[in-house]
Amino acid sequence: MTLATSLFSPVEADLRMLTENLVQLVGTQHPILSLAAEHLFGAGGKRLRPAIVLLVSRATMFEEDITPRHRRLAEITEMIHTASLVHDDVVDESEMRRGVPTVHSLFGNGVAVLAGDFLFAQSSWYLANLDNLEVVKLLSEVIMNFATGEIQQGVTRFDTKTTIEDYLQKSYYKAASLIANSSKAAGLLSEVSRETAENLYSYGRHWGLAFQIMDDILDFTGSMDILGKPAGSDLKSGNLTAPVLYALEEKPYLEVLIERQFAQEGDLEQAIALIHDSQGIQRSRELAAYHANLAVEHLADLPPSDSRQALVNMTDYVLSRLY
Repeated sequence: MTLATSLFSPVEADLRMLTENLVQLVGTQHPILSLAAEHLFGAGGKRLRPAIVLLVSRATMFEEDITPRHRRLAEITEMIHTASLVHDDVVDESEMRRGVPTVHSLFGNGVAVLAGDFLFAQSSWYLANLDNLEVVKLLSEVIMNFATGEIQQGVTRFDTKTTIEDYLQKSYYKAASLIANSSKAAGLLSEVSRETAENLYSYGRHWGLAFQIMDDILDFTGSMDILGKPAGSDLKSGNLTAPVLYALEEKPYLEVLIERQFAQEGDLEQAIALIHDSQGIQRSRELAAYHANLAVEHLADLPPSDSRQALVNMTDYVLSRLY
């Protein structure tokens, strides 16, 4: 399944409205920030995270229409996600993201850091205006988790003692926390039961983990055209993901290559070959499928609807995605 199909059809009109609103939310009082925002939001993107928020909103409002607060939550979710990407690209010194120049490559590191800060601050302001303290706490926690995950990744570079559990915790902080907490927040705005709210959180958590694992597989199986960056980029920078950690259990020499940080010519290519020659990628696919299946199980108490079915289909998309 691809996004070109009817995956988002229940919220297609909502997403069009969201895209129009995003640049307006940033405002025009700062010309450089406005340019950066237009570059970020005008580039389109898959809008997966706000789509999930909108689908959860519609799946939990039943026969009623979603509220302006649901729409604003979806916009805040995309703003927070975008801010994190801007900062990630500075930290990783990435010149391109999905084939598009990064903010810092266009405007410099200073503007990129400030643009990310501004988007975080702006999203926090809109968040406070939702007048729901529990929702504010949930999304504020996400911003803390982003920083925690980035620090955790930074201090464990090239650390071959990293465990799968460590990797999943970091993946939660950096990827799944936003989806988990914003899914729960959408349910709270719909005034669902406490049990349903926790199930929505678990759906987002497991969907986010499955998405990140598949993203990390693509670092070894995707092409430059698909990734917008060279294959093996994460490994080269010392970010040890699921395929690497599983391969380390089979290929002792991989540890030698990683611990000397690919200092010798051909080290990185040899490491990638060892990973492909192991069960690392297959075991990672199985781990992603495990979390995708758990995500679906946590939708069981939602009544049947097009939006609920779309949330189920989103897990199929994650496991079959090519980019």
